Amino acid sequence: MSATIGLVDYGMGNRRSMQKSLERAGATVVLTGDHDALRATDGIVVPGVGAFAAAMRLLEATGLDALIRERAAAGVPVLGACLGMQLLFEHGAEHGGADGLGLLPGEVVPLAPRGLKLPHIGWNQVRWVRPSPLSQGLADPTPFYHVHSFVPAPSDDDVAIGMSDYGVEFASVVGRGNVFGTQFHPEKSSRDGIALLANFIGVCAPVEAAAA
Repeated sequence: MSATIGLVDYGMGNRRSMQKSLERAGATVVLTGDHDALRATDGIVVPGVGAFAAAMRLLEATGLDALIRERAAAGVPVLGACLGMQLLFEHGAEHGGADGLGLLPGEVVPLAPRGLKLPHIGWNQVRWVRPSPLSQGLADPTPFYHVHSFVPAPSDDDVAIGMSDYGVEFASVVGRGNVFGTQFHPEKSSRDGIALLANFIGVCAPVEAAAA
């Protein structure tokens, strides 16, 4: 049985594109900011395009920050994509800095690509450095589509699942327990992006089965 995924609608990010990609990957998708509707889903996806501090203000204004933390603490799988991934960390340095959701240890810092152009835009290889359900069936390395100027700096090495290089090495896939994140856009990453989303849906499906 397929999982029902709650796609968090807090006013930022390419939500419709992510919705369509999750549906292509086999999920039933609920795009909403309603707390009760999100609590009824098997997994949570936090999208995002834009600035860290502005995104956190929107989440806090609607109480969705607490809702995401609540669901993660309950063991519900959570996936953050691009800015949504950065929000999972404790702090972001962009625009003077702001506290994040604190679901993963570390902060988000400017990408320092040693003379390469910013933002980092385009396809880049991700090499898998730690086993994860997200990488099942994917090549090593796998190309994904990136658009960003900031990167996560996990305070624990085991949080990094996949690494990329753009003048400097950075964590492009992160995770701990039931919390996962991708710096790239899976919804813009063609077949491999859909495969990764399908892997996440597979992580969510046992939650649904246990509740049935």
